[in-house]
Order: sequence, then C-alpha cells, then structure tokens
Amino acid sequence: MLMVIVLLVMVVGSLLFHFIAPWHALPLASNWRDMDQTLTITFVITGIFFVVLNGFLAYTVLRFRRGKVQGAAYQPTNHKLERWLTIVTAVFIAALLAPGLSVYADYVRPPSHAMEVEVLGNQWQWRYRFPGPDGKLGRSDARFISPSNAFGLDPDDANGNDDPLIESNELRLPQDRPIKMLLRSIDVLHDFYVPQFRARMNMVPGQISSFWFTPTKAGRYEAMCAQLCGVGHANMRGAVVVEPAPAFEAWVKAQPSRSAPAQAAAGDAASPVALGMALAKSKACVACHSVDGSASVGPSWKGLFGKTEAFADGSQAKVDQAFLIHEIKEPQARVVKGFPPVMPKSELSEAELAALVAYIESLAK
Repeated sequence: MLMVIVLLVMVVGSLLFHFIAPWHALPLASNWRDMDQTLTITFVITGIFFVVLNGFLAYTVLRFRRGKVQGAAYQPTNHKLERWLTIVTAVFIAALLAPGLSVYADYVRPPSHAMEVEVLGNQWQWRYRFPGPDGKLGRSDARFISPSNAFGLDPDDANGNDDPLIESNELRLPQDRPIKMLLRSIDVLHDFYVPQFRARMNMVPGQISSFWFTPTKAGRYEAMCAQLCGVGHANMRGAVVVEPAPAFEAWVKAQPSRSAPAQAAAGDAASPVALGMALAKSKACVACHSVDGSASVGPSWKGLFGKTEAFADGSQAKVDQAFLIHEIKEPQARVVKGFPPVMPKSELSEAELAALVAYIESLAK
C-alpha cells in the first residue's frame, strides 16, 4: 500500500510542480512560436504517458498485492496485445516527432533575403562578422587564422576587405529582419544560444552550421555557449542587442574592417588603460580573469598588481610589469597555486602588451 501512495504522490506532485513552478520559458522575442508549440506537444504527450504508466503501475500493485491473489496465469504470448501496443506506440511517436521535424526543416531553410551574420566561437569568446557594402561575406578558413587575422579571412578574396569585424562579445541586430546565422568554431565544440529567440545550433570545428530567425522585440538579450567547452565555459557569455534598423545601420557602419581598421577606438588615440580594457574583452581575457575580485578560472585582476603571487612549485614572485609580461607570453612556464594550467599563449604586439599591463595595474588602485 505504501508503494501505491508513493507512486500517486509522485504523479500528482510532478503535475503540480509543472503548473505552479516559477520557472517558465523566457518571453519569446523571435518568429519561432512554432518552436514553443513543438515543446508543448512534447510535454503533453510525455506527460500523458507518465500519468498513465505510473497510474497503471499503482493499480497493478494494489490489485495484485500479496494476499489478494492466489496465483498468476501463465501466458507467454498475446499477439492481440502486442499489436495494440505497437500501433499505439507508433502513433504517439509519430505525433511526437512529426511537428519537430517540420519545424527543424524550416529552421535551417532561411528566406532568400535573410541577412547573413557569421559567428566565430573559440575558448572562451565570441566574434562576429557582417557583409560589407557589397552585400557579400568574404571567404574564410581556419588555415588563415593568425594573430593578425583572427577571423581567418582569405587574403585573396577581395569581398572580405569591407566586412565589418566585431571583436566583442556584443552583437547587434536589426529588428524585424530575417537573420541567417553562419556558425564556426576554431577549437572545440561550442553552441550559440539565445534563449529568448528559441534559437541555437552546435558549432563543430571544421564545418559551418546555420539557422535563421527574425528578432521581433527590441532589447538586450543574453547569449551563451550551450556546450561544455572547457573550464571557462560558464564565462563564455555575450549579449545580443536588437534595435531599429536605422540605429543598427549606423552602428555597423562604424565598425572596423580589414581595409579600414579601427584607429581612435582601439589605436593610437586611446589611452593605454582604455586600450588594455578593450583588449581584455576582445581577447577573452575577462572570460577567465574577473576584474571585481570574484572567483573565476584564473586569478582575479583586481588588486593583483603589486601583490606577491605563489606558484604550484612553492616559489613566489612579486607581480610587476615584468612578471605580467612573462606570464602572458609564457603562461605554462609557471602555474599559479590553486588554478588550473589552461591559459593559452596570446600573440600580442609590444604596444598591446603594455596596454594590457597598464589596465591590470590600474585595477590595483
């Protein structure tokens, strides 16, 4: 009898939790209402099976409990029951899969007038690229990636010279315009995901995956990696800003390209500290090093400059400019105690190194 009560409480509790729990899907901000409807169908069908099967189990436990049944009839085969189970199961599985297959077919088949946006993922940062005034994205390939060509643009393809390059975790998109996302990864498996858009797709190294959506509500939305991609996975976050078309056009025109790199925003006119801050974001340093003292994959930069740092081998050293330059150039030479040895080498110019050190030094004040 106790088992029957437990089964019924589990069923009723699960249904109540589904309807009264405060955790629900975020408000939809794209055209993919069909995605929500497909999830609803999945919940309904699996919910029906959950209630029926557990209810039947509770009934059999109660009906055939010891003391009420003297023996069991031996029936090795029941072709009629098998046929009904096969037919009913096939119908429910078809009802479960058909809507999803239909929606997915539309999900990867964008309209002909959709604007292309390339998303480049690497540990642990996002980069973005738009077509230039010619309306064409230049060719790109992983073999062209270098410190001076982070997007891997084909040097022989002139179509890529005017493509706006976004070395930031923030992506802006025009409202009410179809967007085709072209996804690439240069290291491990990633997944670009914006919950409010109901849009996500795996990013497999060596191939380009795609999907499309139309952002319908202006606002700022969180983007994240939805595949475990290393120790900095939880910090691989970004933002997608949806705004009216005129504001978007003004923003994208101001972005640098291969033929017109940024000068004032991230070049000679910027202060070393401001340039260092921009580099920390564009090079994904802040994915592993916090600037507010909070714990992360690597040591926090707040108050780091001037302190004495201990290493895993028992040695110690004072954090000064020479220390930081050495650690950035040769991150595996010494491992800071209490942190994993996962920092990759960063190919930076002397000016960029100086700016990054200046920024870290400023966080000690």
